[in-house]
Amino acid sequence: MLAIRLTRIGNVHRPFYRVVVKEKRSKRDGKYIEKLGFYDPSKDQDKLKISIERYNYWLQRGAQPSDTVRSLVKTIKQIGNTLT
Repeated sequence: MLAIRLTRIGNVHRPFYRVVVKEKRSKRDGKYIEKLGFYDPSKDQDKLKISIERYNYWLQRGAQPSDTVRSLVKTIKQIGNTLT
């Protein structure tokens, strides 16, 4: 089964995440199928960009988004495609 979830690539005390499609049973930071966007929850300002077109494509193929990704996509749909 496929999942759309966050994978951490940031440094210590400076998190930075990629939104990726991967096998549900794989490791959090393991190999992924496709990168859909990124999320930077920095102290100054959140930066978020996700390809909604590709997100919807993977949903149609049976991928299940994590709760965090689902809430981030909901935010994008309310505000627009990017937060800067």
